[in-house]
Amino acid sequence: MAILAYNEAKINTRKRNVAGYILFATSTLMLMVVDLATSGGGGIGPFIGICAIVAAFGVEDAHSFFAGLAASGALTSALRLITKAAFDKSKDGPRKGVMLFLGISTFLEFLCVLLYAYLFPKLPIVKYYRSKAASEGSKTVSADLAAAGIQTLANQELKHLRGLLSSLIVRAKQASAKLKSGFLLAADAAKPPGRLSSKQLIFQNIDYAVDLYLIYVLTLSIFPGFVFENTGKHKLGNKWYPLVLIAMYNVLDLISRYIPRVPCLKLESRNGLLLAVLSRFLLIPAFYFTAKYGDQGWMIFLVSFLGLTNGYLTVCVLTIAQEGPEANALGNLLVLFLLGGIFSGVALDWLWLIGKNKAFWSAKPACN
Repeated sequence: MAILAYNEAKINTRKRNVAGYILFATSTLMLMVVDLATSGGGGIGPFIGICAIVAAFGVEDAHSFFAGLAASGALTSALRLITKAAFDKSKDGPRKGVMLFLGISTFLEFLCVLLYAYLFPKLPIVKYYRSKAASEGSKTVSADLAAAGIQTLANQELKHLRGLLSSLIVRAKQASAKLKSGFLLAADAAKPPGRLSSKQLIFQNIDYAVDLYLIYVLTLSIFPGFVFENTGKHKLGNKWYPLVLIAMYNVLDLISRYIPRVPCLKLESRNGLLLAVLSRFLLIPAFYFTAKYGDQGWMIFLVSFLGLTNGYLTVCVLTIAQEGPEANALGNLLVLFLLGGIFSGVALDWLWLIGKNKAFWSAKPACN
């Protein structure tokens, strides 16, 4: 991801996105292959294989279309609840439910590959923004524009320069001074707009990068690991309760990503965003004490609030930070920090086991 973010101006956007879709869809399919090959038997080999496959899934979120991806999270939770309910009381029900879920997901992901490759480039709004990016100096959208039947900016400039040079050659017989001036004008017209380097972009937007990093450090240190391990006693049981909590998180995450569309509710202050991000760390003791002393109602409220603040702050940061010709480059760099936050949050997730009576280092094997 660091290499892709640093070299984003040189990488073909269409090839990168199609390759990412195919990798994600293939990885989901491989999860089913591993399970079928081992007949659901498990073991250290299949476990390592699943970990390697999951590593290819990559980041959950990217750029300012977060609302759509949050919707996919809510739909995923709904699909998981449906597949679990369908096989809840049947023999080997959990495995069958997961296999059905993965099968449907794989089909939808391969469908997305086809839609992105053939339908998406022809949408009017997509054509508009890709043409705008090309006019601002982006060289990575030429393949996308070609797929939509739009001539790239480079070809347009080439034709423009040819006509301009032909006109200048004719006028050269009249005045050499005008010829020289015309060549200078042609060079200025052909020069693409200046863009800041990746280092300059990071230094100018370091607070936004830190905001995204801290948002996902906190979120992933709590969700979903803590939801499955430390939710306390409840009436829904160990099988359904975590799924309900995850569904509540995803639904509130989805809703919150539309809140910034209301101008009076959008947080635009850089200091205000940083303060809001730091204040979310108060959720750590809140979750800890709720798991020990609170009931399931308070836990559902906290998980919902976690999703609400995660989606809202993420969209505020990304939509405010990404402006001007460098929007795409800055977006890629911010997503790199987001990935760093996800990695750090997942790495810190095991700290919730400290203080438990049956931590992983003292737990006995299930077979005993």
